[in-house]
Amino acid sequence: MAGFFKSLLQRFTKPDIDWDELEAMLITGDLGPKLALQIVSDLQSQQRKLHGADIVQVAREHVRQILPAKNPELKPLEASRPKVLLIVGVNGVGKTTSTAKLAHLLHHAGHKVVLAAADTFRAAAVEQLEVWSQRLNIPMVKGPPNSDPAAVCFEAYDLACRNEANFLLCDTAGRLHTKHNLMEEMKKIHRILGRKDVDSPHEVILVVDATTGSNALQQAREFHKAIPLTGLIVTKLDGSGKGGILVAIQQELGVPTRYIGLGEKVEDFQVFDPQRFVDELL
Repeated sequence: MAGFFKSLLQRFTKPDIDWDELEAMLITGDLGPKLALQIVSDLQSQQRKLHGADIVQVAREHVRQILPAKNPELKPLEASRPKVLLIVGVNGVGKTTSTAKLAHLLHHAGHKVVLAAADTFRAAAVEQLEVWSQRLNIPMVKGPPNSDPAAVCFEAYDLACRNEANFLLCDTAGRLHTKHNLMEEMKKIHRILGRKDVDSPHEVILVVDATTGSNALQQAREFHKAIPLTGLIVTKLDGSGKGGILVAIQQELGVPTRYIGLGEKVEDFQVFDPQRFVDELL
């Protein structure tokens, strides 16, 4: 979001602030109407001449209050069973790549990981994850084309148990949040995994594209309604000047950003640091 806040500094160099324009800019920066209105109201209540630096400072403080002080760490279960992560999202947000990058991050940290290629309707997705699994030397379970994705996750859970894996990452099919049948299929995967472990899946992570703005918030609303989300992976934060959407989703739904994607390489993926994010809002 650094680019967005710099634009605020450059635009509002004089104390004669057009409040409607400021509110529109804040909404355009993907902070959402609710937060935009709160920031404007806070600034107006100060009843003094304000410049761009004042706007940025007030906005920064509001963001700091919304985001958690610390990112909840992804830890293995204490019991001898895998922690199951269901990775969900619409098509084209980088879901399969993010699943592989997260697997690499966990593997690199010394954890044993198993992948489930549960996007059985798109052969390219299975092949893509398979390439990643071979490159990263992480076992993967896949099924025949158009097979039941819940069955793939079921089988992958058994493999994870046999391998004494710490984590099972299930890459699901990209689905539009408006498609009822696909959302029901996702609920089925959730139920089937629950047969293996009543608490499974332990995490449901939604992948969103930072550049899609308010559309990402709508996706989060619908997925959260279908299956309660425990976190976000926000992709394409590199050079987009965006990122406000993760604040809007946190404020409205209470769903924290857990990881961020900053590029194409496997290393361009990291744990989200809320305080660093706020500090870099220049």
